[in-house]
Amino acid sequence: MSTGPVGVGVIGAGTISDTYLENLTAFADTRVVAVADLDPERAAAQAAKHGVERSGTVEQLLADGEVELVVNLTIPAAHVPVGMAALDAGKHVWSEKPLGLDRGSVELLLAKARDAGLRVACAPDTVLGPGLQTARRAIDAGRIGQPRSALALFQTPGPESWHPAPEFLFQTGGGPLLDMGPYYLTSLATVFGPIDHVTAAGGRARETRVIGSGPRAGTEFEVTVPTSVSALVSFEGGGSAQLVLSFDSALVRTGFVEVSGTAGTLVLPDPNRFDGVTALHAPGAEKEDLEPVGALAGRGTGALELARAIRAGVPERASGELAAHVLDAMLAIAESVESGRTVEVASTFAVPPTLPEDWDPFAATL
Repeated sequence: MSTGPVGVGVIGAGTISDTYLENLTAFADTRVVAVADLDPERAAAQAAKHGVERSGTVEQLLADGEVELVVNLTIPAAHVPVGMAALDAGKHVWSEKPLGLDRGSVELLLAKARDAGLRVACAPDTVLGPGLQTARRAIDAGRIGQPRSALALFQTPGPESWHPAPEFLFQTGGGPLLDMGPYYLTSLATVFGPIDHVTAAGGRARETRVIGSGPRAGTEFEVTVPTSVSALVSFEGGGSAQLVLSFDSALVRTGFVEVSGTAGTLVLPDPNRFDGVTALHAPGAEKEDLEPVGALAGRGTGALELARAIRAGVPERASGELAAHVLDAMLAIAESVESGRTVEVASTFAVPPTLPEDWDPFAATL
C-alpha cells in the first residue's frame, strides 16, 4: 500500500476551485499535482495562483502518473463523463454535487469503480464539518431521544441577482432541488438513514429570469425547471421530514434544519456550512447551545477524508453510495412533482460513522 500524501489532480478551474485549491494545498495529507480545464489558460492561472506546479488539458492530467485522486469540479452535466474518464485512467474520484443527473449513469459509474477497485465519493462534504458532526454526535448520544420528524427550509429570490452566469441553475441539473437539495437531504439522510418514499409538489414562478450582475447583466434567459419544491420525505427506519426549497421567495430563510425526537429538538447548523452552533431544546429546560467541536477547514475536507480512507483501506464517509441515494431521492421528488403521486426510492446506503472529535484535517497522518 502506498504511503505519504495522496497526489491530487483538480479538473475544473472555475470559481469553486479557489476554495478547493486553498485547502487541498494546505492539507499535509494531499499534494495537488496538477490543474486542468477546457480552457488551459484558466487552468494555468489557477495553478500559478495556488502554487501548483503543472496545468494543462484534462487528457494531460489523466495521463499524469502522480495523480492518484481526481477532484472533479466540472459542471453537473460533465460529472459522470469526467468521472468515467478518471476511472478509466486508474484514478479515484471526488466529485462536486450532484454525482450525476440520472440514475443509470451514476449506477454505471459506481459499478465501474467497484470493478476497478477504485473509489468514488461526492460532495457535499459540509456534513463532515464540526458543526454538523457535533449535531450528529448529540443525536447519537440520545440527547433528543429517537429522531421522528424534521423541517428543512431553503428560500431565496434566486441566484440570478448575484451570479454572473446563472443559466445552468435554472435548467436541467439545476433549480433549488438539484442545486441546494444535496445539502439538506444529505444532512437528513445521515440523521434518519435511507429514504423510503417521497411526495412532492412544485412549480416555477416565472418562465424567464434576468441576469443581475457581471458583464452580461440585463440578459434574459429561459427557466425550464421548477423553482419551488415542497416535499414530504419518509424514511425507511421511520420518521419523516418536510422539505421546502425555493428560488421564488422574497423572504429569505436559509440554513434551517430542525430535527425533533422523542425527548427534544435540535436546530442544526446550516447544511451549506462547515461550522455553526447546534441549539438543543428539551422540555422544561433552557435552550442549550452546542458549540462545534473539531478542527474547521472547508470544501475539500471530503476529498481529504477520502484520501485518508484510501490509504487506510477503510470506507470513506461521503461515499458515492450516499450521493447516489440522495440523487435518487431528488429525482423521485422531481417525478412526484410531475406526476402528483408518491414515488418510492429504491436505493440505499450505510449511514457513515461520525468523525472522531480530534480528527484534524491539517495534521500529517500519512
